[in-house]
Amino acid sequence: MAEKNQWDSPIAFIFAMIGAAVGLGNIWRFSYVVYSNGGGSFFIPYFTAIAVMGIPFLILEYGVGFKFKDSFSNIVRKIRPKFEIIAWMLVIFVFIVTIYYMVILSWDLVYLLSSFTFSWGTDAAAYFTQTVGGSSNLSNASFLLIPTTIGVFLLWIILWFIAHRNVDEGIGKVSKILIPALFILMGCIVIYALTLPGAGIGISTLLTPNWAMLLDVNIWLAAFAQIIFSLSMGQAIAVTYAGYLPENSRLIDNALIVIASNSAFEIFTAFGVFSILGYMSATSGTPMVQLVTEGTGLIFIVFPMIFNVMGPIGRIMAPLLFLAILFAGITSALGFFEPMLNSTTSKMGWSRKKTTTVLAIIGCAFSLLLTTGISSYLVQIIDSFVNEFGILLLIGVQCIIFAWVYGLDHIMPVLNENSIFKVGKKWSFIIKYLLPVVLIGMWTIGIIQLFTTAKSFEIIIDLIIIIMVLVFGFALTRIKPRSE
Repeated sequence: MAEKNQWDSPIAFIFAMIGAAVGLGNIWRFSYVVYSNGGGSFFIPYFTAIAVMGIPFLILEYGVGFKFKDSFSNIVRKIRPKFEIIAWMLVIFVFIVTIYYMVILSWDLVYLLSSFTFSWGTDAAAYFTQTVGGSSNLSNASFLLIPTTIGVFLLWIILWFIAHRNVDEGIGKVSKILIPALFILMGCIVIYALTLPGAGIGISTLLTPNWAMLLDVNIWLAAFAQIIFSLSMGQAIAVTYAGYLPENSRLIDNALIVIASNSAFEIFTAFGVFSILGYMSATSGTPMVQLVTEGTGLIFIVFPMIFNVMGPIGRIMAPLLFLAILFAGITSALGFFEPMLNSTTSKMGWSRKKTTTVLAIIGCAFSLLLTTGISSYLVQIIDSFVNEFGILLLIGVQCIIFAWVYGLDHIMPVLNENSIFKVGKKWSFIIKYLLPVVLIGMWTIGIIQLFTTAKSFEIIIDLIIIIMVLVFGFALTRIKPRSE
């Protein structure tokens, strides 16, 4: 790996990793998951999932990336050549995440611009379906949502501008600016939200424990799924970023800092989200159960409704929220984009700038296909399938490849050399035995639920994704690396 592709300091790496981890899932998903899975009692499976999966697997990714200092596809190829297609399948799945993620960011960009005039009007739901995100009505697939289309184009230009530079000049510098700015923005929002009338109602709703739900296996699965989603686990991001680290880096210590920052951010944000929902409930008389939702419904429908009735302060909080989401999204998108960029650059022997340009054109073209009148429906289908079918399965496969085929004994010395905290037999047991069983089990349950509830249109989209991933994965595997 070229010497120039290296972080100039551990802080650049940490901010980039926090940026990759802290994203939309922390802001619009976590609070809903806590609320719908036992409230305060959910934190028991949540912290358990961090301890037995989040920390061990992220440490593994850091160790693998730092040990090989190569692209993800090359790493897997060096371990066992016939497994290279597995690596390409993973980075292609993660590239698909980048494609639809840019569409969600475009929705946010439209709302950020709309927040200065509140152009979403009094019917926030209609504004989203008619102007920004569309609906599930397939007859609307024949037209483009122009604001979203323009937003996608602009955001891909921004992503290209940052990503085509060497990692420290591009991702490193941007992360060192956007991550502190994100934390400051969200801090202002949450602190003010806690002072709103009715904030206590919201926080009480969030934290009231339902201890009986701890006996439900689905609550534990939800906790593990949240950690995977929130930390962007197993998506080759940490492996790729760790490969840019200089010698003498404290790998385990850095992993713990990233995980602690990610969890602190999403818990802190959840207090703000539910404080604002509590305010809406107290002032409008609407029961909390009717306000609590996740994803697009929360950010793009419920929150604009709340900002409408907040008066002058709503005019300040709305732009801050959508700007915070944009900052979180851009740094995450850079993380999703990097594994495909690094692996393709290595395989094709192209310059980083050329590879970024080619992939940005391809990614933008596919993103634009998702800006029709069924934009949000398509994004929902692809997001569910890519995460529940593709990435979850391949995380389990990575455990097997790195732990059983390559061997953890080759990775542990690298991890322990400079770190204050060390790993040993307990870590090895989790990676070799516990995680593969948990992950494959989660995958099996998820696939059964996915295909038993999916509509025919959704299954068609899923099959198209499978075919594309297999075809492109096989094609890229067959290409002989230029270095040879």
